Amino acid sequence: MTELRTSRLILRQWRDDDLDAWAELNADPEVREFFPSVLTREQSRGSLEHFRAELAERGWGWWAVEAPDEGGLIGMAGLDPVDEEVPFHGTEAGWRLARKAWGKGYATEAASAVLEYGFTQLRLPEILAIAAAGNVRSHAVMRRLGMTHDPSDDFDDPTVPPGPLRPSVVYRLRNPRLAA
Repeated sequence: MTELRTSRLILRQWRDDDLDAWAELNADPEVREFFPSVLTREQSRGSLEHFRAELAERGWGWWAVEAPDEGGLIGMAGLDPVDEEVPFHGTEAGWRLARKAWGKGYATEAASAVLEYGFTQLRLPEILAIAAAGNVRSHAVMRRLGMTHDPSDDFDDPTVPPGPLRPSVVYRLRNPRLAA
């Protein structure tokens, strides 16, 4: 399994001792503001195990993000094929951080490492990022990463229950190494 490092972060395989921090993050209504609900400890355990299995199988996916200066796990970041139910195909980048890690540039730093890996190691032609239309903090990270938004790509996410969280935006970044 690939481990990614930046100047301040380690993107690594999930460990059993990540569960407390991961469950706390997923139980926070502010962190989960743009998701249908908070997660129970058991749901967090299930996602951790799912992420761990995918990383072990593929070598890439949703990595645990550790910030040694913050005392350990601060969230997740990674790459994953987009859900089959959405109206397009590709690989998406994503991130979710504990509130204590917000405003420190960690999301952009982790996502930059993920994009670099996707473009250099996986040779992906393009990477997408998808967020709820109202999630302006994630939109700002996407713009800092150099991603662009075309409103014609916006869609109602069929994996989200009807309501204000369903309208979603798509940002894209082409692999600069494959530019024509």
